[in-house]
Amino acid sequence: MIDEFAKEYLHNDLREIREVMLRKLDGLSEYDVRRPLTSTGTNLLGLVKHLAVSESRYFGEVFGRPFPEPLPRWDDLEQRGTDLWVTEHETRDEVIGRYRRVWAHSDSTIAALAVDSPGHVPWWPRPDVMLFTVLVHMLTETNRHAGHADILREQVDGAIEVAAEGTGRDAAFWENRRATIEQAARAADPTTS
Repeated sequence: MIDEFAKEYLHNDLREIREVMLRKLDGLSEYDVRRPLTSTGTNLLGLVKHLAVSESRYFGEVFGRPFPEPLPRWDDLEQRGTDLWVTEHETRDEVIGRYRRVWAHSDSTIAALAVDSPGHVPWWPRPDVMLFTVLVHMLTETNRHAGHADILREQVDGAIEVAAEGTGRDAAFWENRRATIEQAARAADPTTS
């Protein structure tokens, strides 16, 4: 049975992972939070911008409670993908501030509605949903991008999340671990030199 305990549990997890996303930006230069780190241009600040847009839609218009600020529309093909990167005219503070305002709007939607409240996601094949479904979706989406952010941040400066740092493992440990994994990968494929 889906109940208010489930709603609060998921909501708390969403609150925590939002903060993780923002910690990934700590201590980095403007260039490092914006630079494309994959062949598709994925970058840390772009992930935050994307999550703000996504969350504003899912906890906004899906439940008839649109976010009050202008954002790219989901059905505007010209705007597709522009939420995944940040122009030179958008500041880090603006992107983070918008994400935090989206949180507040989302949190008020979540608090105001019962876990089984109906919503409508017109871009889904089965568009009629409940708040529970959207909570699970946004938690999954945010965790997915937090995983991307973990890897991107490690690429930029080797920083890892606090939980991993708290294990007492230093740079030498991780260098040895990586060498062990590299050796196992080469040994598994006789075509490598």
